[in-house]
Amino acid sequence: MAGHSKFKNIMHRKGRQDAVRSKLFSKLSKEITVAAKMGGGDIDGNPRLRLAVQNARGQSMPKDNIQRAINKGTGGDSEDYEEIRYEGYGPAGVAVIVEVLTDNRNRSASNVRACFSKNGGTLGETGSVGFMFDRVGEIVYAAEAGDEDTVMEAAIDAGAEDVQSGEEGHTITCAFESIGEVSAALEANLGEAESVKPVWKPQTGTDVDEQKAGTVMKLIEALEDDDDVQNVYANFEISDEVMAKLADA
Repeated sequence: MAGHSKFKNIMHRKGRQDAVRSKLFSKLSKEITVAAKMGGGDIDGNPRLRLAVQNARGQSMPKDNIQRAINKGTGGDSEDYEEIRYEGYGPAGVAVIVEVLTDNRNRSASNVRACFSKNGGTLGETGSVGFMFDRVGEIVYAAEAGDEDTVMEAAIDAGAEDVQSGEEGHTITCAFESIGEVSAALEANLGEAESVKPVWKPQTGTDVDEQKAGTVMKLIEALEDDDDVQNVYANFEISDEVMAKLADA
């Protein structure tokens, strides 16, 4: 989503690196465990597990942590997690999708609702904002993977639909159904990606002014800070100037 990578960087610059990293590892472990429980512990024979492990590696998660998460999923003693999608509106009419993996639906619903209500948002029904997003595959490479032309050429050859390159790296999108084939082709040319996952890509952005930008970001941060929340997607558009002011605040 527009502005979201800048938002992540602001979070990290505010001295929360260790806490953010610990929470990220916890969420990656949960996805690995669920994938292993659903499809077995064989990475080659379980596409969801392969993507989960690849994402964990891309975030420098230790091998021992990855293996423990796989063992937990295949050992028969892991929790039964339910996948739930919540949708709603944030300040300035920003559309928000929240993906949850939880062993307690009531707890998650209460927490997500509280995040929205405390930060100027409204939790809606499933489908209330989903029509504003497209389900696509997203493959992210670090800037070191190659220059813009090199990555663009590799993406075209792999069958990707779009590439966005910048100082922070390259974000490649493809059809949701072909994420496995495209990521495998890219890996052959560019090496292993930082992350490979299905995402909700907004069809259009919602402009947010300086007055509302801080509240929007507080909502996103509150949601992402919840242990049950795996992913948050939103269609906010915040100018670089406003982002810079928020980073210095």
